[in-house]
Amino acid sequence: MSKVINIKDKKVTIYDEYDSKTELPIVFYNSFESDNKELWNQCKKFNCKDFILVIIENIKWDDEMTPYPIPSLFEGDKECKGKADEYISFLINEIVPRVKENIKAKPKYLALSGYSLGGLFSIYSMYKTDIFSRYVSGSGSFWYPNFLEFVTENNYLKKPEKIYFSLGNKEKNSKNVTLSTVENKTLKLVEHYRKLKVENIFEFNEGGHFKDNYLRIARGIK
Repeated sequence: MSKVINIKDKKVTIYDEYDSKTELPIVFYNSFESDNKELWNQCKKFNCKDFILVIIENIKWDDEMTPYPIPSLFEGDKECKGKADEYISFLINEIVPRVKENIKAKPKYLALSGYSLGGLFSIYSMYKTDIFSRYVSGSGSFWYPNFLEFVTENNYLKKPEKIYFSLGNKEKNSKNVTLSTVENKTLKLVEHYRKLKVENIFEFNEGGHFKDNYLRIARGIK
């Protein structure tokens, strides 16, 4: 069963099959695409433990998922305006409370998931809010200039319980010099969190950046 609520300019879909007040995890997914039922279906195919999935659409992707401004990386690309802080405030002050009002279950914990720039945003959020306990970053855009330095020079607000990272094994083959650093920087991030004794999983997936994104995120949620 799904329920759609509109919160300002965002479409929020709640996938909730549980008509009870039991405790359940709530997983928030910031989405680039417009039809995300496939992610819920993939989670069901994986026999994920009971949870509630919240998918947020109509995101200003290059702005709301990015931590600080950067110019376009190549001709025809958009600049990133770095409005993640504004979106985090909107997420925790407006979206999360409205979701809680529309479910019967008590939140066991809140998890934040995302793909590409959404995966970058998930990890960045750890340094701006403490309401989430677990994080999924599928093919996170850790090529983002100076992001590795940001992470290593700052402290998260609350130690994460678990983080899931994944990356396509061909993503480093990008012809763009900046994008080609993604594998090296992702592995350095994984090692950074392991040194901090943060439980995390890293997996390589077959293929490049645009392959099986729903399946990859569902694996992280599981």
